Amino acid sequence: MYTIKLFNNMKIIDKIYINGLFVKPHGKQVQDLYNPDSGEKIGMVHLGDEVDANLAIDAAKKAFESFSKSTLQERAEILERLYDVLVANEKELNEAAVQEYGSPISATKGRTQYAAQIFLDTKAAMENFEFEKQLEFATIINEPLGVIAAITPWNANYTHICGKVAPAIAAGCTIVIKPSELSAIQTEILARCFDQAGVPKGVINIVNGTGPEVGTVLNSHPDVAVVTFTGSTQVGRLISSTAAQTMKRVTLELGGKSPNIILEDADLDKAIPLALLIGFSNSGQACHAGTRILVPEGKLEQVKDLIKEGMKNIKIGDLWNTQSYIGPLVSKKQYDTVQRYIQSGIDEGAQVLVGGLGHPEGFKGFYVKPTVFVNVNQDMIIANEEIFGPVLSVITYTTEEEAVKIANSTIYGLSAYISSQDIEKAKEIARQIVSGRVLINTAVNREAQSPFGGFKQSGIGRTSWTYGIEEYVEPKVIAL
Repeated sequence: MYTIKLFNNMKIIDKIYINGLFVKPHGKQVQDLYNPDSGEKIGMVHLGDEVDANLAIDAAKKAFESFSKSTLQERAEILERLYDVLVANEKELNEAAVQEYGSPISATKGRTQYAAQIFLDTKAAMENFEFEKQLEFATIINEPLGVIAAITPWNANYTHICGKVAPAIAAGCTIVIKPSELSAIQTEILARCFDQAGVPKGVINIVNGTGPEVGTVLNSHPDVAVVTFTGSTQVGRLISSTAAQTMKRVTLELGGKSPNIILEDADLDKAIPLALLIGFSNSGQACHAGTRILVPEGKLEQVKDLIKEGMKNIKIGDLWNTQSYIGPLVSKKQYDTVQRYIQSGIDEGAQVLVGGLGHPEGFKGFYVKPTVFVNVNQDMIIANEEIFGPVLSVITYTTEEEAVKIANSTIYGLSAYISSQDIEKAKEIARQIVSGRVLINTAVNREAQSPFGGFKQSGIGRTSWTYGIEEYVEPKVIAL
């Protein structure tokens, strides 16, 4: 049984992490923090400003002078220590994520374990990465680019931060992180983990702050070599535009409107429950969520019955129960945004099969009714825009060609899913989908050595394994 450690006192986050020290920020803005499950205030975070961002960049630039010359063995040992310290602090990390983000404990625990595993996977990737290659008349050296600016969202705080820190260290770069201010309690615990791991001063720096203040400095500062961002496509466009002024490299993991194609031969008794798990992943607050379920027109009625039946097995709330799957949304703002999307679906003529407006019965806080629309067409807002909440759209097709066309009729291309009993047929369809990742008969990619990233407006560049390290190095040629 998981032991619950509740926040007994208001959490005041009044320090940022620069040059190996927890220091008071120069910024004066304070933001309240809320428990999404109850809607109650649980803390406050003091935000940094432009001065703090510049100090962090200066510290990272100075640290880069020596860290860029560190050995692979030294960096491997740092990655191992980071893994060890996250594992040692797993319980506290989990408790903070449940109470500040509102994720059920089973999902939070899995993401925390994955965040730790990133360091070991990156260590293995680093050992397989060709930092230097000898040709007949030249040597190719992959050199660390410099200071990395990482801007991360609130929907998986630990994994996003660790996913950017690990390849930076592997490459020999230093990093300044601007996490979501909504995740300040989680970030403070993670910063203490980094500090406990004995990472050299200035290699990792963390500045809580807003995008307009801290983010703008990171995007425009001439001493920042790379901006790596996970978040909305709209913000990604702004970052890319600003970064271009100083020719920064950018790695952008942006939005998604992922299709889940249920082929004619699919076992619906398996495919529909799986589709619900994929679509409602992370309470719908996931860029890879399969929020468009494409089904054969002739099987719509059967699909509708299976969806209604399947929803009985998806537990909402009771966040410390390992059987719970859907929690609240992160904030009142996000709750209101999702309510507007549900209303737009109703206004445009889609039918609410399950869910709808308002809170689930018996819940307060920022809970949304898990909602599934049918009679959806591609002209509707709910079929085109990323909602970032537990809202799914069922769209029918008549031929496989039409299914592929519908799947690709979006500005996004991050993830896609296919259900079929014919694996070769599913692979054939997968090759036609414009997406960085296509999963067949599964919700999880089990291949640690594969990259993650999007096509079209879902992003630029890749993360994970050696692909992530490549984003932080530049090849130099020394020729005879």
